[in-house]
Amino acid sequence: MSATWSKSRKNIENKEIEKMADDASKFLGGILGDISNKSAYTQIGIGAASGWLTGFTTMKVGKLAAFAIGGTIILVEIAHHEGFISIDWAKVNKKLDKVSDKVETAVTGQSPSWIDKIYTVARDNKVFSVAFLGGVFLGISCS
Repeated sequence: MSATWSKSRKNIENKEIEKMADDASKFLGGILGDISNKSAYTQIGIGAASGWLTGFTTMKVGKLAAFAIGGTIILVEIAHHEGFISIDWAKVNKKLDKVSDKVETAVTGQSPSWIDKIYTVARDNKVFSVAFLGGVFLGISCS
């Protein structure tokens, strides 16, 4: 009986979401309509406002994603050092070698020397490298 109730509840929620989407579409259609017939100032205003909204939303979503990724990286590193999880670094490095080789050959056709130097530093200083990567994502999210 609870399965039927949950299905009917989901159907009701889906209908509410569809109604909200239709209402939003009608609202935006009424505001925007055919903007090519409106004055240049109106078009500039609508374009600037919609561009700002798009950029603002993109930055907020990007910052949230960067914060989540950076925080997760740092938490995994802490959990590894506290002994809660075990990371097989040899396996990780092997996979990274394969991926980096494919990327290097696809991009340049040869292996650039500065990438090898960065990889060597990252490989020799794993804790620093992981914390640095997490810090980069956190820094992006806070800017």
